Amino acid sequence: MAVTSRVFNRGYVNCLSVYGISRALFLFSWGSNCNRSFVKGQHHARTDSQARHRATARQRREGRSGTVIAFRHILCPIDFSDTAARALTYATAFAAWYEAQLTVLQVATRFDEPLEPVPIGDADRAPYPGSRDDIIARLRRSIEQAGATALNVRPLAQEGRASELIVNCGAAMKADLLVMGTHGLGGFHRLLLGSVTEKVVRTATCPVLTVPPSAPATTARPILFKKILCPIDHSPSSLKALEYALELGRQADGCVTVLSALEYMDAEEPCEHVDVDIRRNRQHFIDHARERLHAQLAGEPRTWCKIEEIVAINRAYKEILQRAAASDTDLIVMGAQGSGGIELMLYGSNTHHVVRAATCPVLTVRA
Repeated sequence: MAVTSRVFNRGYVNCLSVYGISRALFLFSWGSNCNRSFVKGQHHARTDSQARHRATARQRREGRSGTVIAFRHILCPIDFSDTAARALTYATAFAAWYEAQLTVLQVATRFDEPLEPVPIGDADRAPYPGSRDDIIARLRRSIEQAGATALNVRPLAQEGRASELIVNCGAAMKADLLVMGTHGLGGFHRLLLGSVTEKVVRTATCPVLTVPPSAPATTARPILFKKILCPIDHSPSSLKALEYALELGRQADGCVTVLSALEYMDAEEPCEHVDVDIRRNRQHFIDHARERLHAQLAGEPRTWCKIEEIVAINRAYKEILQRAAASDTDLIVMGAQGSGGIELMLYGSNTHHVVRAATCPVLTVRA
């Protein structure tokens, strides 16, 4: 009887007879087919897993009352910077998860005008954006690098003022999500008051997801936010933001931390020499804030995600940023207007500070 060695997928076989060779060839063919079937099975398993996850998310959305959050058309303006490329991967992940149409937009002040100074000898970078067709070609390359070619993606190049055109394009195509990087080709100083991103956040009618350079890298695979921080002041915008936060939390089997900050109160306990009425009133405000927050969340089902209720005494933006950093928050979701209806993107506002300084993505929602 012929003796054969163990057969590996690479097909290395040591045979001592013709019978052994024939048997080895059979085993090699069988092993190769098994390997192909295994790889194919892995691909189908991943696809089936994503489909089951999406189906489960749909069941969760359909099984509860309230507004159903769904992104059907996503607009992602880019300027070919590294941060914009990262924002595009987030937009791609959202589009893959929600099976949404994705439009990737590049705005030039004028075609054939330089986008930025190009160092001498840097041959890999074109000194001019070129014609509209040239920009479309660059957009297609960016889309391919983001892994979005298999999705429903449309590249778009336009002339005009960036912030106005982005907002107008979003409104015209009825986009229900804008995804943008916070730092453009000019670096950190682009995110000063009046920058493109801040103007879009302030004026866009749909939610805006801002992605900072320090945001964790992602891929084209569906992205799930496990740790979500949602500060509320019970204004219409913040309550709308709460709906988005809870929906995203349920889809991820995650945890939503709902934060209420008492801004204009001393964080330190009054000393015992302070009038007792002052201490009593202080505690009354804290208790009232906790009761109001609990009442706001009392009707929310907690089957699909954990909900934490926190009342803090601090400036709101400071508490948001500190808590997000301490707990490795994946996403901050907050309203674009305060309880007084005042635009929060005015200089010194909470949203302004959070969008500028957050190290994770921030989803800003308008009522």
